[in-house]
Amino acid sequence: MADRIGKPVSQRQLRVGEMIKQSLGMIFVRNEAKVPNLETNTITVTEVKMSQDLKIAKAYVLPLGGKDADEAIIKLKEYSFLIRKVLSQKVILKFLPKILFAKDESFEYAEKIENLIKQTNK
Repeated sequence: MADRIGKPVSQRQLRVGEMIKQSLGMIFVRNEAKVPNLETNTITVTEVKMSQDLKIAKAYVLPLGGKDADEAIIKLKEYSFLIRKVLSQKVILKFLPKILFAKDESFEYAEKIENLIKQTNK
């Protein structure tokens, strides 16, 4: 696995990404971030990718059933400072990374591939 620049992802990036993924998951399940007009306990964190310098965390999230995913992402981006504040109490790092939220489209992609395979097998 390599990032955009082509450098391989380090073990440290993977470990920190997994730690942030677990922490964000717990924050959302327990609704600790108190994001207005958003039930965070329905949000799943599928993956967190860390930048080389560990200062940016890109969190791929998906609401339960994929409903209103775009609206949820907008809310998460808008209130990322609240989520980051709660995260700062959960993880101990030299620098708490900035969190960027993105919709996880891997399930849609997998479903599309599966449908294409089914069509070719007919």
